[in-house]
Amino acid sequence: MLRKKAWGKYKLKFGYLWRSQFSLITPSMPQDIIADIYNAFDPFKPLPAGSDRYVECKEVRGDADVWRDLGKKIVRSQISVCQLYAGHRGGGKSTELLRLQKELEDRDCFVVYFAADEGDIDTEDAQYTDILLACTRHLLKALKNVDSKPIADWLSDRWHDLKDLALMEVKLDDLKLNVEQQITFFGKLTASIRAVPSERQKIREKIDPATVTLLKALNEFLEAAKSKLPNGKSKLVVIADNLDRIVPIPKGDRTNHDEIFLDRSEQLRGLNCHIIYTVPISLVFSSQGNDLTDSYGTVNVLPMIMVKDQNGDTNADGMEKLKDILRRRIPHILSDSDLSTKILEPEALEQLLVMSGGHVRNLMLLVQGAIDFVDDLPITLVAVRRSIAKAREQMRLVPEFEEWKLLREVEKTKKLKNTDDYRQLLFNRSILQYSAPNPEGDPQAWYDVHPILQDTPEFKDIA
Repeated sequence: MLRKKAWGKYKLKFGYLWRSQFSLITPSMPQDIIADIYNAFDPFKPLPAGSDRYVECKEVRGDADVWRDLGKKIVRSQISVCQLYAGHRGGGKSTELLRLQKELEDRDCFVVYFAADEGDIDTEDAQYTDILLACTRHLLKALKNVDSKPIADWLSDRWHDLKDLALMEVKLDDLKLNVEQQITFFGKLTASIRAVPSERQKIREKIDPATVTLLKALNEFLEAAKSKLPNGKSKLVVIADNLDRIVPIPKGDRTNHDEIFLDRSEQLRGLNCHIIYTVPISLVFSSQGNDLTDSYGTVNVLPMIMVKDQNGDTNADGMEKLKDILRRRIPHILSDSDLSTKILEPEALEQLLVMSGGHVRNLMLLVQGAIDFVDDLPITLVAVRRSIAKAREQMRLVPEFEEWKLLREVEKTKKLKNTDDYRQLLFNRSILQYSAPNPEGDPQAWYDVHPILQDTPEFKDIA
């Protein structure tokens, strides 16, 4: 069972008596301890900057380094730079960007970070206009002490067309909204775009023809803001996160991804400050990838943690990194040797790591799923297998019938063909992207089928 050292914080709360420093807890495991472990593996909350739960994984992620890849360009460049950042959803990008935010703030940058899908855009139906409105709202909110007259003038000039979209009571003596009213106005617009489909197109039809003039007004506001940044900051940076979650919608031989990130690239780059947008990984590894590079420069990608190499052999370093991620989540209740003894049965631990595919959110979800099947520790192999089976039943519904053949091809070749079908499988994480060390140059990307899908009847039946 468990030692006092590991579970000492529960001694008084649960009233257990200890015979000695290494005596056993009686009676059985309190459910509050199980709940504590369960909540430590929250799969949807990125780690804040400076968290002691963070594990540096760049050596098993193709040497990906968010500071080197994105941050240095910002602090060194004398002109504003616009950069794209990609990777699988749930793979750790937000955690890396929050770390980057702190690094930049420590180097005299004023950073406006926002997760675009939390109150601003609907990832199932997003357009460039939605992103511009979101940037406007967050910049006004973060820089509310700066004179926002350019935005007020823009609203005033178009108030006849826009007043029906206000969705709030506004009394205007001179048709000039103060900054709080501006924030409220844009907040109402983005909230309606995200949550009210019936209003979404109406708002876009009013705003879209005026995006060029809105961008101009926003840039005038930013120019004034640069000389008045709080605490003597010297550079202004915007990080628009979670745009990579925008679902691809076919539009003829193109998609909404093309319309947003390519057709509107000049406007996305047009903000008068440093800016980082996350971008769907499927667009980066598409026939449009070179166009993205031409418009934005090198697109940096955060690969999965490599738990196996291209030959299918276990990558010991990657497995150890995942173990460390688990340990760091519950350092207050275990020592280094406890993970595969007190928390998880040894074989159960190995199953979890392999079947996660090196995808951090999948790992967290599988752990939580396994905890659902136990009332005591350690988590058993049976519980882990049931968690994996439950995840498999959900994931096997994602690929279409003909796509199982494509998955088998990727499993054999470790390559991704340049077609929409393959990119869709990459977007929905049926295919995972890794980056292998290459001593002769930059690490090379390679691909594999998510391990959970490889054990489905649909996959096994493909010759």
